Amino acid sequence: MPEPTTQPEPDRPRSAESPRSRSAVRSLLRLWPYVRPVRMRLVAATVVAVVAACMGLLIPLALKWLVDGPVADQDPSGVWLGGGIVLLLGLAEAVLFGLRRWLVARPLAGVEAGMRADLYRHLQRLPIAFHDRWPSGQLLSRGTTDLQILRMFLAFPLVFLLVNTVTILIGFGILFDQAWTLGLVLLLPIVPLVILCAVFEGRYAVKSRLAQDQAGDLATVVEESVLGVRIIKAFGRHRSQELAFHGQAGELRGTELRKAALLSDIWALIMTLPEFAIGAALVVGVMQVADGGLSAGTLVAFLTTALALRWPVESMGFLIAISNEAATAADRFFEAMDAPETDPAGRDAEPSQDGLRFEGVRFRYPDAPPDSPDLLHGIDLHVRPGETMAVVGATGCGKTTLTALVPRLHNITGGRITLDGADIAALPRQRLRELVAVAFEEPTLFSATVRENVAMGAGVDEPTEADILRALDIAQCGFVHDLPQGLDTQVGEQGLSLSGGQRQRLALARAVVGRPGFLVLDDPLSALDVHTEALVEAALREVLAASTAVVVAHRPSTVMLADRVALLAEGRITAVGTHGELLRDSAAYRHLMAGAA
Repeated sequence: MPEPTTQPEPDRPRSAESPRSRSAVRSLLRLWPYVRPVRMRLVAATVVAVVAACMGLLIPLALKWLVDGPVADQDPSGVWLGGGIVLLLGLAEAVLFGLRRWLVARPLAGVEAGMRADLYRHLQRLPIAFHDRWPSGQLLSRGTTDLQILRMFLAFPLVFLLVNTVTILIGFGILFDQAWTLGLVLLLPIVPLVILCAVFEGRYAVKSRLAQDQAGDLATVVEESVLGVRIIKAFGRHRSQELAFHGQAGELRGTELRKAALLSDIWALIMTLPEFAIGAALVVGVMQVADGGLSAGTLVAFLTTALALRWPVESMGFLIAISNEAATAADRFFEAMDAPETDPAGRDAEPSQDGLRFEGVRFRYPDAPPDSPDLLHGIDLHVRPGETMAVVGATGCGKTTLTALVPRLHNITGGRITLDGADIAALPRQRLRELVAVAFEEPTLFSATVRENVAMGAGVDEPTEADILRALDIAQCGFVHDLPQGLDTQVGEQGLSLSGGQRQRLALARAVVGRPGFLVLDDPLSALDVHTEALVEAALREVLAASTAVVVAHRPSTVMLADRVALLAEGRITAVGTHGELLRDSAAYRHLMAGAA
């Protein structure tokens, strides 16, 4: 169980390109492979929205005809006709906008689901080193909040940035056709608005990236607090965790308020400048009507058109803000997706029944200081086919790391590891997982049934009921039959509804259910009592006899399961032999076993 943390904000991976220098358009264009399958729906939705906007622009022209015609001629039937036309245009506009929403709702929900599935699939294939560097909350926020932002962008801003641009161009064409002098008056705020929007975009992008990163950090704090709730309660750390949460939440709140301040500033300017322009056009238009240079109907149509263009103009700031957030979300999504997978496209070697070999293996963690020595260096070890090799050593010498290299949870720094002659670096991941099964000292169970947790160890082939019962029997998991629903009992998140020994036995059952050719056991019996340990060891001997196994051992009873023992010290294998041979020939081994006993 992860312990709660109150440390300062962790280092998190950043985009190589800062928000100020990166192109929002280039970031959003990377979404094209996901959008491509629904492009026709998006194009249709855009066309429908443009037609709907044009319906709105026809209403002022209908009003011009109504004022200069039936109203000026005092023709009641014409007034009713004009009112009916305006009503029909309004209804058509509403229906078309509803059709636009229907066209994009379901396809874009599918786009979001596809991106989320791709992200999850990719994260499952990334090496452990990647997950060691990335806080889980950052990955969680990328798979939820960021993808929701992208779906909202595709459904609304993407369409309306184009629709509003077309509407503004058509609208100004109508305005200049009606009264070009008044049209020039309305164009006066365009230049300052463009400059203000460019400045706003750069500043808002920085705040948007910061807010989304801080939301990921906050999710990490919440997740750690929930998973570590037993530690928090046991040590009375409620206050410190609350302070950590409020600190992160306060930072996020401050960033969101600064974003809101930027948005309010640009919104105020975008709304105010066009209002001044419309007021100036009204004054000039009234003077022209008074002089007889402009008809009243034309002025009404002009002002109505100008008012109809208010929303397309005023919404540009809002649309630019959402587009910047979407670009940031796309950057964050592709930061994770761009992390390279390590699964080679190699082919299986011809089986040679050579067992497991370590040849000059070196390893250091990617985040280790450059001047620090390798954790493991010059590891040479041969586990013969069908043999069980125990690995012993002092705490922190690298035993668990050594076993994690076999299923390629970590990639070696140098040398090579072979399984029956096949280099694991050249084996496809799926094939490697079929060959090697693991059981960790700290078992992880999932929010699923006992049956489903055990069946995970069988790989792609679904195990039979007999296979599952056999594995449970080997791991001495008879307790599962006393659970409320037996094998169909939900074990709860992390399996915390079970004891530590029960979780460890279920993890062992998961490791042996698929009858693996190679078995890696990292001190799998540490949480068991002496009696249960003896029963599990007796049952394990049958499994180990049919597998090539590496067992990390801390107790003499576990060592006795092995055919031979390897002593790991200072990053090297310093002695290999049977338990009796090492007791006779190795003082370091005798000292280690004396302490373990």
